Amino acid sequence: MAFLYAIDRAVFLFFNRTLANPVFDFVMPYITEEDYWRIPILLVWLALVIFGGKKGRIVALLVIPILTLSDQVSSFVVKPWVQRVRPCFVVEGARLLIDQSRSFSFPSSHAANNAAAAVLFSVKYRRYTWVFVFIAGVVAYSRVYVGVHYPSDILGGALLGVLCAGVILGLERAVQLVWERRKRIVSEKPKGD
Repeated sequence: MAFLYAIDRAVFLFFNRTLANPVFDFVMPYITEEDYWRIPILLVWLALVIFGGKKGRIVALLVIPILTLSDQVSSFVVKPWVQRVRPCFVVEGARLLIDQSRSFSFPSSHAANNAAAAVLFSVKYRRYTWVFVFIAGVVAYSRVYVGVHYPSDILGGALLGVLCAGVILGLERAVQLVWERRKRIVSEKPKGD
């Protein structure tokens, strides 16, 4: 286990210190802070509901349980269970570029939520998969760069997000099959019965 931690710490320091530069020092805090993204995310959600047609409304509806599940499981189940301290508080020489509470580190909720959303949008809008994966990747990278997560926190969060999206999309498919079967039974039923 010590060997894996040493690798995690070394990769963290590479992204956090070795690749440090003035441009990323300015940009990454904006990318990583969710406060800057609340209005754009709300506008995208409203656009899906208003202009997205049936598919857009389904995606807007599905994103709610997907993000709720990934966020709640990462923040209130896994983090308290693992209790990993953030690298900015224990790794000597770590650069911390944002205000950070003493909440636990593993898994990254940002990575979980962005991976979950990327899976949902990639399944529903396959042509733009690269955009969704890129956005999730940049946000995940920003969490290491600003000093609040180890790379393994990001990987664990991304895996959790993919699993949570898979659960909700699986439930959606099951409901869809039941609904289609019910419609077929009703349409095949002889009139007058």
